[in-house]
Amino acid sequence: MDDRRIVELIAARDEAGIAMLREKYGSRLTAIAKNICGDAETAEECVQDALLGAWNAIPPHDPGEYLFAFAAKIVRAAAVNRVKALGAQKRSAEFVELTRELESCIPDRNGAIEELEGTELSSAIGAFLRGKSELKRAVFVRRYWHADPLEDIAARYGITVGKVKSMLFRLRNELRIHLEKEGYHL
Repeated sequence: MDDRRIVELIAARDEAGIAMLREKYGSRLTAIAKNICGDAETAEECVQDALLGAWNAIPPHDPGEYLFAFAAKIVRAAAVNRVKALGAQKRSAEFVELTRELESCIPDRNGAIEELEGTELSSAIGAFLRGKSELKRAVFVRRYWHADPLEDIAARYGITVGKVKSMLFRLRNELRIHLEKEGYHL
């Protein structure tokens, strides 16, 4: 079923729309949450929260043809919030590593992740990424938005883990320079 029809069902308060959303995108949403949270049980709770969030947000919001991106943003926020709630000692090591990587190139006012969600900064990062090759953009997004492990990114694009690390290192440095030119200072 296409996204538009699923959105129409949810907007009409038909629970079949949520079931179809889960069937179509549940595994991808779970992967995002698991990459951030680090365990399957917490990831499943985040997906449930995201489905409820989609139910509550449609209407008034209409994601149209971008239902996956809409649901993924909700599940990602739920997972980040869950990790924060668990406290620093229980946080996923992978999530902490991602935060540290981003702190090297993104100004830290309320924490790198919260700042990344900011509209203006998000636009500046988007402009930066639009100027990069499709592969570089994809690697950056897979790592810092989907929170994919380096090994998974390497396998997905047929490159070595070392090349992924090198690419991300260079991208973070270039992003830092770009953001400084845009008026953001570390």
